[in-house]
Amino acid sequence: METVINAVLSEMQGLLDPHQLKHLAITLRQTLGPKQAEPGQDLLALFLTAKEVEGCSPKTIAYYETTLRHMNTALAKSYTQVESDDLRRYLNDYEMTRGSSKVTIDNIRRIMSSFFSWLEDEDYIVKSPVRRIRRVKTAQVTKEVLSDEELEVLRDACESKRDLAIVDLLASTGMRIGELVRLDRKDVNLHERECLVMGKGNKQRPVYFDARAKLHLTEYLASRVDKSPALFVALDSSARRITVGSIELRLRDLGRSAGINRVHPHKFRRTLATHAIDKGMPIEQVQKLLGHAKIDTTMHYAMVNQNNVKASHRKYLE
Repeated sequence: METVINAVLSEMQGLLDPHQLKHLAITLRQTLGPKQAEPGQDLLALFLTAKEVEGCSPKTIAYYETTLRHMNTALAKSYTQVESDDLRRYLNDYEMTRGSSKVTIDNIRRIMSSFFSWLEDEDYIVKSPVRRIRRVKTAQVTKEVLSDEELEVLRDACESKRDLAIVDLLASTGMRIGELVRLDRKDVNLHERECLVMGKGNKQRPVYFDARAKLHLTEYLASRVDKSPALFVALDSSARRITVGSIELRLRDLGRSAGINRVHPHKFRRTLATHAIDKGMPIEQVQKLLGHAKIDTTMHYAMVNQNNVKASHRKYLE
């Protein structure tokens, strides 16, 4: 906005005397400058409401609120008075005092960027102070995936039809754990081997499973005597919908029984993405399969097999 005001003043410089030009500058800045928050107006609450309207999950909104309120308490300044140096010091102090990773610090930077960009768009500030803060460089760590042999060992370790169906469904669809626990029986089409999941931002998408998952899912559902609409329920007689925590705990136990380190739901998702790309599936289709809004996110999940890189070098460059 300041650029526009200066452009207008430059055009009018030859037509107005210094006193008139100064009066025009004051009027323009009062009229076009950032609007002031009304007394008692909570800008953070307005921002969180805007994110809710955009479709952000309650968990994401809670994370935004906690992060930004902690920042505001530490800086002890009005949101509209925060400067770039304030934020740099805050990020540096946060990292030093808590021993946080670069990934965590960059996550905080991204949340601050979203908030202050919103303040800029809504004309509460002229320019976001985060614009001057570069993305935090993080080390690219190759994360583990499950091998075909490890998946078979995990299946052998399952002691219930439910656990076997969960392992197969996670392995063949790559769905998020939150998507799996929300599934109802009506969401699953066994004949077409697909189900409709509700992803991030309340966006629905179809995911597909293989014949093995269909077989074990059919056997599990046939063994159920309850009337719960949930696809997966607790193993006791309550027929309560299974929770994220209970699946994570069960997978860890299965991993220990099978002698496999760090078995968790997200590992199945990363495994599917990696295997799909290794076998030649176009990255755009993997993106659709996983429900990613940006293809860069898909690339973070998929760790390209080095043997495939070597084979491609021989094929195309020798």
